[in-house]
Amino acid sequence: MADPGSTLDEQVRAVAPDRWLSSRFVPDPIARADLIALYAFEAELLAIPKRVTQPLLAEMRFTWWSEQMDGLFAGLPRKGHPVLEALGKAQARRPMDRGVFDRLIEAHIGRVQGQSHDLEAFYGGPMREAARLLGADDPDQATAAGRVWGLSQTGRHDEARAGLADADRSARSLPVAAFPAVLPATLARAPDAGPASKRGRLLWATLRGRL
Repeated sequence: MADPGSTLDEQVRAVAPDRWLSSRFVPDPIARADLIALYAFEAELLAIPKRVTQPLLAEMRFTWWSEQMDGLFAGLPRKGHPVLEALGKAQARRPMDRGVFDRLIEAHIGRVQGQSHDLEAFYGGPMREAARLLGADDPDQATAAGRVWGLSQTGRHDEARAGLADADRSARSLPVAAFPAVLPATLARAPDAGPASKRGRLLWATLRGRL
């Protein structure tokens, strides 16, 4: 049987290569696994509309994930699903904000219903949780970087670049260990860069401690 951690790592690498690449700059393997668990959860939600053709069926699957949050945040062991098992371990080590997960699921349901992207739900909240998992006591310092990342991911590149200065100022207040959580935002400077260029940009940002 494949190692669940390895499977989740591969899943994130396939669906969110930029964030997977940023996670390589987390030196602690347990913290990195917790971060990958969060990213794998997001990948699972993103995949739902691609797996089903009817909006109602997609909503039912999103509702299933919403129901799983009850047990996850009650501290009950989640067995049988590698993402839920990994999230349970992460939650036990560093309690997360359930509201971020609920709002993300609701935003996905909204997208199925034709609503516009909720940048805070899709990007700001998850980036704060990533920072929390990596040890940030004030994950709000990652909010501006999350907005930049969201603007970049939705094609609003000029707005993303314009927000980088504020995102950088906030991100510099994060602990060094939590900085990889906001690293994807630095890629807003060159959204069309190739993999090698992105690795170089992420490495340079890490060495400088700046986006």
